[in-house]
Amino acid sequence: MTASTQATNSTSGQSPRRGFDRRRATLHGFLIAMSVVWLLPLLWALYTSLRPYSDTAQNGYVSIATSLTLDNYVRAWNDAELIRYFINTAVIVIPAVIIVLFLASMLAFVLSRYSFRFNLAMLLLFLGLNMLPPQVLITPLYQIFRRQPDLLYDQYLGIAIVHIAFQLGFCTFVLSNYMKTLPKELNEAALVDGASVWKTFYAIIMPLTRPALAALAVLQVTWIYNDFFWALFLMSNGSKFPITSALNNLKGQYFVDMNLVAAASLLVALPTLIVFFALQKQFISGLTLGSTKG
Repeated sequence: MTASTQATNSTSGQSPRRGFDRRRATLHGFLIAMSVVWLLPLLWALYTSLRPYSDTAQNGYVSIATSLTLDNYVRAWNDAELIRYFINTAVIVIPAVIIVLFLASMLAFVLSRYSFRFNLAMLLLFLGLNMLPPQVLITPLYQIFRRQPDLLYDQYLGIAIVHIAFQLGFCTFVLSNYMKTLPKELNEAALVDGASVWKTFYAIIMPLTRPALAALAVLQVTWIYNDFFWALFLMSNGSKFPITSALNNLKGQYFVDMNLVAAASLLVALPTLIVFFALQKQFISGLTLGSTKG
C-alpha cells in the first residue's frame, strides 16, 4: 500500500508540472506568433527597402529578390533632404517635450501634494480636455494663427505651443497619480527642515519622479515626432515642415517608388527607436511602478 500510495503521489505530482509546462509552452508559442505578426509589416518594409526598383517592377513586390542593395537608403537621405527635416523636427520636439514635462510636473506637484477647494475639479478639467479631439479645434486655431503670422503661423513656436497645450493634460494626470504614491511624510519632513515649496519640489519630489518622467518623455517624443496633422494645417513653408512631411518629397506626380519610400520611412523611424532603447529601463520601471503594491 505504501508503494502504491507513493506511486500515486508521484504521478499526481508530475501531472500538474507537465500540464503547467504545456500551458507555458502554449503561451510562449502564442506570444511569439503575435510578435511575428506584429513585426511582419516592419520586416516587409525592410525587405522592400533593400530591393532595387527594377527588381520589383519586373517580378512584383511579392517575390524573391534577385539582389539586395543599400542604394535606396542613400537616395532617400539625399533626395528627401532628411537632415534638414530632422533639424526642423528637433527644433519642435525638444523644447515641446521639455516644457510640457516641466509644466506638468509643477501642476502635478500642486494637485497631488496639497489639498484645496478646486483640486479635484482642476484634475478633472485637465483629464477632460485631454479627451477632446484636436481636429475639432483646427478651424479656430487656424484663424488665430493666421492673425499672428510673425509669431504663430508658419513658425516652429506655434507648432510647439499646440503640442504643449494638447499634451499637458495627459502628462499632468499621469504625474499627479504617480506623485500621490509618494509618502506625505516627505513634505512634512522638508517643512520641518525649513525647505521651501520650490526646494521640496525640485530636490525631493522630482528625483523620485524620474521613472514616470522617463516613461512620459518616451511617449511624448514619439507622439510629437510622428505628428503630421498640425504642421499640415498651420504651416505653409515646405522648408519648415517636420520630418514626417519629408516623405512627401519622394512622391512624384504620376509615380511613387515604394522601395525608396520604405527606405526613407525606416530612416525616419530611427530616432524614436534610439530614444526608446536609451530610456528603456526607466520606461519599463515607470510603467510597472505600483504593480506589486496593494
